[in-house]
Amino acid sequence: MVRHLSSERVASLARSGQAVVVDVRESSEYHSGHIPRAKHISLGQLLHRLKEVPKDKTVVVVCRSGSRSGRAAELLMEAGFRNVYNMIGGMQNWAGPVES
Repeated sequence: MVRHLSSERVASLARSGQAVVVDVRESSEYHSGHIPRAKHISLGQLLHRLKEVPKDKTVVVVCRSGSRSGRAAELLMEAGFRNVYNMIGGMQNWAGPVES
């Protein structure tokens, strides 16, 4: 079962370095604005790039609305990741700083 975090909690965890944010949107979406220091791995590439996702940290997955990132969180858990969360509402709900 996928666990969820609010965008405010994600902002706090990301700022403190306690979580890695993985943005699973397509390249054009990511480059139009993303959470600072978010790692970009599109959903279609996630299973091929699992080694780029740290297993020893909290991983928060984000997309535009929370749907793709929910699927990505499921895939990560199936691959053995234990501390995985989906950000509620995705980037549509993000009020923090954005990089492009």
